Parts: sequence; C-alpha cells; structure tokens
Amino acid sequence: MKVINSILGILFLSFAYFQLNDPDPYLWVLLYLYIALVCFITVKNKISKWFILPGMLVCVLWLGLLMPDFINWLKMGSPSITDSMKAEQPHIELTREFLGLIISLGVLFYLYFRHSIR
Repeated sequence: MKVINSILGILFLSFAYFQLNDPDPYLWVLLYLYIALVCFITVKNKISKWFILPGMLVCVLWLGLLMPDFINWLKMGSPSITDSMKAEQPHIELTREFLGLIISLGVLFYLYFRHSIR
C-alpha cells in the first residue's frame, strides 16, 4: 500500500504541475496538491476521515457543476477530447475537467476506505 500511495502522490504532484499552464490553474493546483498531501500522509500513517471528506465533497459539488456539460458531450456522440482546445469546442476542456474530477474522487474514496481512521 505504501508504494501505491507514493505513486499516487507523485502522480497528483505532476498533475498539479501540469495545471500551472492552464487558464484556470488555481483551483486545480490546490485540489491536486491536497490529494497528493493526503496520499503522502497515508504512506506513513492512517489519516482522519474528516481530513478526506472535505475533498470528496468539493469533488462531488464540482462534478455536479460540470455534469450538464458532460451529458451534452455524450449527446454529441462523444467526439474526441484529444484535439487541442478551441473556443468553438468548449466540450474538450469541460469533459477533461469532469474526468479529472472522477479520477480525483476515485483516489479519495480509495484513501478513505483503505487508510482512514474513524
């Protein structure tokens, strides 16, 4: 488990780094650094569920805000999101953000159920 949590922590640090060139980096960098911190804490210790729950709540609320855009992307027939982002194709950025939040929430769930203390 220590290796998995270390790898996850390094991944989320790299996610935070690559968000620095994004038009809206601040929230993403904070979220990814928070998840990396939780991962690194769980390498050495169990962590309080109350430290993980706020991050989970942020992810769920943020997913709720992006859900209409994700559904719209699905209705469009799921066009490629690997193209470069353009003003006339906002679904690329919004879908990538939605999927990034799904990954973030998944990691927080994993940490909550495997490494938290009540």
